[in-house]
Amino acid sequence: MKKIKREDKVMRSTIYISTLLILLVMNLSSQSIKVGDKAPDFKLPYATKDTIVFSGVSLSDLIGKRNIVLAFYPADWSGGCTTEMCTFRDNFSELSKLDAEVLGISGDYVFSHHEWAKHLNLQFKLLSDHKHEVAKLYNSYDENSGYNKRTIFIIDKTGRVAYINWRYDVRNPKHFEELQKALADLK
Repeated sequence: MKKIKREDKVMRSTIYISTLLILLVMNLSSQSIKVGDKAPDFKLPYATKDTIVFSGVSLSDLIGKRNIVLAFYPADWSGGCTTEMCTFRDNFSELSKLDAEVLGISGDYVFSHHEWAKHLNLQFKLLSDHKHEVAKLYNSYDENSGYNKRTIFIIDKTGRVAYINWRYDVRNPKHFEELQKALADLK
């Protein structure tokens, strides 16, 4: 009887440890992109206030020209996202002086992006990641809500991740200031 109980305890311990290891690996991979990593490449259709480009733009085509701000956001036309994109719009010339190109990325279709960009007079591209493949690649997709998380990445001219804010807060001006400082440090 004792032998069975001991084997049972060993089996439970093994299952418990295995489960913990699986959870640990899942947690580590959930934010697998780190500063210094090569940025995962992608190609997405986009819209601006003036046009829709179904053939899209790839990250690799932009590497080396300017530093790139990838701004993942939940949805066009929402309050927080409007605040975020208007902050980029209102600081566009400052960001340009810091040699940065802003790319907004959400799951909305390019048609929504185009109308929203016209409405807000946005000077930068809004990329359509309708299947959230790029957001998942950058761990910027929330499975529970079905929307992108609000995350910011700076990709430097060498194609490396230079800055990450996993919880960009549009109501906290310090977050935008940190983004500007990170861009200034790349000059």
